[in-house]
Amino acid sequence: MVGENIQTLTDANFKEFVTTAQVPVLVDFWAEWCGPCKMIAPVVEEIAAEFAGRVQVAKLNVDENQKTPADYKVISIPTLIIFKNGQEIERSIGFKTKREIKAILEKHL
Repeated sequence: MVGENIQTLTDANFKEFVTTAQVPVLVDFWAEWCGPCKMIAPVVEEIAAEFAGRVQVAKLNVDENQKTPADYKVISIPTLIIFKNGQEIERSIGFKTKREIKAILEKHL
């Protein structure tokens, strides 16, 4: 389900991934049972391909990894969080169109 430009994150590798990235990181917090998560998944795939090299895109399953969502107070999914230098710089909750996500990312490049 995860495309070639998307990294799968876990509680174990999350912190290292977002703190060592040389470019902004977009993390999609999702779950298998979440309808809006399934709707946004292809949009996130397109964003990952389009922004390859400029943004790293990753997904974290909130059912399989509960520590990280709790640490970042993710209470609703899908939640997209953009990290830069390991710090959260913006978050978006709920379904967003490709244009909306691109606009958010462009602000941070």
